[in-house]
Amino acid sequence: MNSLLARGRTLFPGILMAFVVAAAACFLSEHYDAPVMLYALLLGMALNFLTEAERSRPGIEFASKALLRFGVALLGLRIGWDQVTALGWAPVILSVALVSITIAVSVLAARFMGFSPLFGFLSGGATAICGASAALALSAALPAHPKKEQATLFTVIGVSVLSTLAMIGYPIVASITGLDHHQAGIFIGATIHDVAQVVGAGYAISPESGDTATIVKLLRVAMLLPVILVAGQITRSQSAPDAVRPPLLPWFVVGFIALVMMNSLLPLPSALLDAGNTISRACLVTAIAAIGMKTRLGEIVKVGLKPVVLMVLETVFLAALVLAAIKFGFV
Repeated sequence: MNSLLARGRTLFPGILMAFVVAAAACFLSEHYDAPVMLYALLLGMALNFLTEAERSRPGIEFASKALLRFGVALLGLRIGWDQVTALGWAPVILSVALVSITIAVSVLAARFMGFSPLFGFLSGGATAICGASAALALSAALPAHPKKEQATLFTVIGVSVLSTLAMIGYPIVASITGLDHHQAGIFIGATIHDVAQVVGAGYAISPESGDTATIVKLLRVAMLLPVILVAGQITRSQSAPDAVRPPLLPWFVVGFIALVMMNSLLPLPSALLDAGNTISRACLVTAIAAIGMKTRLGEIVKVGLKPVVLMVLETVFLAALVLAAIKFGFV
């Protein structure tokens, strides 16, 4: 008990600082209508000096890892079997194909551009599934390497900015390409990165488009589970032969699966689901604020233009793929 209290006193200052930054990011997001993850990153990076203080460093480290994993586990409450089958099997098959093809192409493109394939897996998964949340979840499951947090930070910034631009531009694209309200909903839900931006863009067109876009987006979110499992297997395969291999399923993946099953099989009260989603969001925003605190702006600048080009190409590729699927009558 004493050791637990001592551990808590050690971690408290850093966790509190990360939480305060997260709260400030939420306030700015609500009042200035921009992605909360982007605000959390930028504010955290501005407070990078806090990681140099011995008193705050352990808590910031804890928030960037443990809170991240706990928030990812709670994402399971957002997914249920009824959501997967609500639109029929065509959108389900489309979501599986989109995620698989986008990640595969991203890995190949990353390798061609001289990056680690793991960066392609991370950025492609974030683009294809659910933006910043997917980037954080996949980062937690992928193997550790010297530039992992830098890649995660860059991916979160990229998908947050691109998702905001897509929220503004994609309803115009849907109108120009002659999509009806149902097709526009499928296009919006299958292409925009973050859930909030999907909802904003979908309901800006019509209630039907908003409802369809939200359900299609949740189908993409459901793909987070199998992709995390693949990331876990990559981590196990790359561990040294004489090292202790990571578990087949990390604890946060087990928690994610358990909550998906609970949400699918049991009539969970909406208050519980809302509370779980709120806590998950708070943990993820706090974690990304802590990751921002651990990152120096100079390290991001050194990355150069090529990762930006890669993420833009991933986004454009996904949009073109969905438009082709709609125009050729696959959905």
